[in-house]
Amino acid sequence: MSGRDDSTAGVGTQGTLSAGAHDLYLAVIRTHGRIARKEVAESEYSYLSELLDIGLLVPDTDDPHVLLAADPQQLSSGLSATWQRQALELLARAIAIPGDLQGLADAFHNPDATGGTVEYVRGKAIINQRINHAVASAKEEVLAAQPGGPRPPEVLSQTLAEDLEDLRRGISARTIYHPSTRYHAPTRDYVATLTEAGGRFRTLDEPYTRLIIVDRALAVIPVAEDLNLAAFIHDPAVIHFLTHEVFERNWNRGLDFSGGRTVPQQVVSRMRQTIIDLLLDGTNHRVIARRLGISERTLARHLAEMREDYNVESLFQLGYALARSSRESHHGPANPAAPRHG
Repeated sequence: MSGRDDSTAGVGTQGTLSAGAHDLYLAVIRTHGRIARKEVAESEYSYLSELLDIGLLVPDTDDPHVLLAADPQQLSSGLSATWQRQALELLARAIAIPGDLQGLADAFHNPDATGGTVEYVRGKAIINQRINHAVASAKEEVLAAQPGGPRPPEVLSQTLAEDLEDLRRGISARTIYHPSTRYHAPTRDYVATLTEAGGRFRTLDEPYTRLIIVDRALAVIPVAEDLNLAAFIHDPAVIHFLTHEVFERNWNRGLDFSGGRTVPQQVVSRMRQTIIDLLLDGTNHRVIARRLGISERTLARHLAEMREDYNVESLFQLGYALARSSRESHHGPANPAAPRHG
């Protein structure tokens, strides 16, 4: 079926005529309101189609090869009434469509046990869409563990308004970040804003799993390392395990993060120890910065302060001091000054 109503026959899809169709209609009027199809130039075929579609030209009942000009005034009244009716029908459909599809949407986002208690969803765009819908539909709580470095500033900016709205409607939200986010100004601003609204954040410098839990009724975990495949878990027992044995344990080991510029000494020490380990392994600066989720500028600042702590002037001397300190670690450090700040 075409889906078109019979009452729209002869009605064009455009509300106005092109200049060429307008001129062709005037030319027909000048020839006593009649024109044979064969008299129309090939270059005017598209204009002829416009006039036929809208109804300004109609075939003669006695000779279909002859076209007659219709009265524009009468035609406009009929077209106006028809198009207004169609507009009202489209508006009614637009208003009704959310309700008509809500049942299907609920089935898609909240499958029952017959569909399995674990869904595997492929594709980052679909995964993010499903997660965003679940979080937006949360009634009580959202828990998130986000390993890796800071998210791009544009992503933080896009999600800030929605996250604030969730907190304002009473949702409890806790998030675990990597310590490198403490050195990222856009993330600090984001965390400070949400903390003021009631959100809670901590950082954890141990390896942990990416995890999102909504209302303790849905848990999402990655299945593939490239995050292109995720498992959406609806099983209460598994969600209880992930909540208490994974998220809560990690949360309890994390350090509070409210968006301030001051970095806890424990974070600074652990990060610098990681820098030392990577330097001793021969890892270059760019790779170290990428692994830690910090900028090369922040890494350079850490290295400068470490040179001062070890009382050396060059990276070569720092490497030597670090290596000597590593060899003598069972006797204690080579007396470097304690790192002062982050």
